[in-house]
Amino acid sequence: MSKMIMTADDSASVRQMVVFSLKQNGYDVIEAVDGRDALAKLSTQKVDMLITDLNMPNLDGIGLIKGVRSGALNRLIPIVMLTTESQESKKMEGKAAGATGWIIKPFKPEQLLAVVKKVLG
Repeated sequence: MSKMIMTADDSASVRQMVVFSLKQNGYDVIEAVDGRDALAKLSTQKVDMLITDLNMPNLDGIGLIKGVRSGALNRLIPIVMLTTESQESKKMEGKAAGATGWIIKPFKPEQLLAVVKKVLG
């Protein structure tokens, strides 16, 4: 059975690239347009991994990570930030919230897949 990955990003083009890259490599993908949308979907859907943007409307990536970590269903899944933010302070904030990894945009599909494979084992 293939692994289920959620991508949460307010940019349709970024979501499209992530979905395409993952599906090409046999993963199933659920899309969310922001943190609030992602949390709503994650409350009823078990996933193997979450890839989220940091800066999103309604609920940002840090808020989303905190929400996932405090929930029951997907509390222990790996969460990777996919963002334009590269400041160490942002990375520390992400890690403190419970992020597993960090990828800087723009990214290459190979980069994304390498991280996904490493994190999912």
